[in-house]
Amino acid sequence: MKVLVACEYSGTVRDAFIKRGHDAISCDILPTDSPGPHYLGDVRAILNEGWDIMIAHPPCTHLAVSGAAWFAEKRADGRQQIGIDFFMEMINADIPKICVENPVCIMSSVYRKPDQIIQPYMFGHAESKKTCLWLKNLSKLVPTNDVKSEWELLPKNKRERLHYLPPSEDRWKLRSKTFHGIAEAMATQWE
Repeated sequence: MKVLVACEYSGTVRDAFIKRGHDAISCDILPTDSPGPHYLGDVRAILNEGWDIMIAHPPCTHLAVSGAAWFAEKRADGRQQIGIDFFMEMINADIPKICVENPVCIMSSVYRKPDQIIQPYMFGHAESKKTCLWLKNLSKLVPTNDVKSEWELLPKNKRERLHYLPPSEDRWKLRSKTFHGIAEAMATQWE
């Protein structure tokens, strides 16, 4: 299967598909953090290259409800509309199977509600990071290793580690990376 992982610098999802024998490539305007097939540039330049499936992680900076305090400013200067338009280009791409992921965001009302909301603890990581999946011709992910009971016993700052990360230059990268358990579920269940 020919797999495009759009807006992924980490290589996590790409590598999970490669491990399963697929022809997968990541694409981002940033270089990849992990050696492997990677297109450095705008994903729109390679959208029409005959992909069987695309997993897209469009930037959430101007869409996520966690930034609602800045929505008026982002609407006024056009940043939010640019984010909406890019999201819609991903979900409407001419690719047979598509997953677009984002945190809880305005796309639930601008476009439609997600098909599924997942958490890392459903896939073996005692962490929380509510992630919405908008799916086209793909089944919902089935949890592979639910550790919610373990996660619930952790103190709040451990359960919600990503929210408690101190300010840093790479905080956004740490918060945006896909968990390995989720990537493995995608590669295994969406063959």
